[in-house]
Amino acid sequence: MKGFGSALRSGLQHLGIVAIAMGSLPGVAIAHGAHIQARTATAMEIQATYDSGEPLAEATVQVFAPDDPQTPVYTGLTDADGKFVFVPTAPGNWEVSVRQAGHGDIAVVPVESEGAIASTFTNDAGLSLLQRGIVAGAVTWGCVGTALFFGRRGKQ
Repeated sequence: MKGFGSALRSGLQHLGIVAIAMGSLPGVAIAHGAHIQARTATAMEIQATYDSGEPLAEATVQVFAPDDPQTPVYTGLTDADGKFVFVPTAPGNWEVSVRQAGHGDIAVVPVESEGAIASTFTNDAGLSLLQRGIVAGAVTWGCVGTALFFGRRGKQ
């Protein structure tokens, strides 16, 4: 009859043999692993800013492929500099939407067959002096009309 110490020693020896066998087997995962793969690709970097030039940091970005303008292919947040990088996978007009707390912009970026941005691309939505005057006049007229409407209601 074996004593308790002898049985414990025998059990530990078997456990040690099992542990060595498991450690020597290739491909046996004992814990969760992580892997990163890299490839070379032509990426597009956008930068979103306020009119003042301040970056739109942590803004929501949605990128739509030319063949599906309803479902975003890429989503994410801009970095502290308002930048976001994605890889267009096909030529065509890619729509990029950047939004943050009521501010934002949408740009349609034409991508050529090699993944390059078309040389004709510009996202300059600047208004001419005449357009700014028309917008200012329309806003002013709207304010005056609203004031006259509510002022007239008070006299009745």
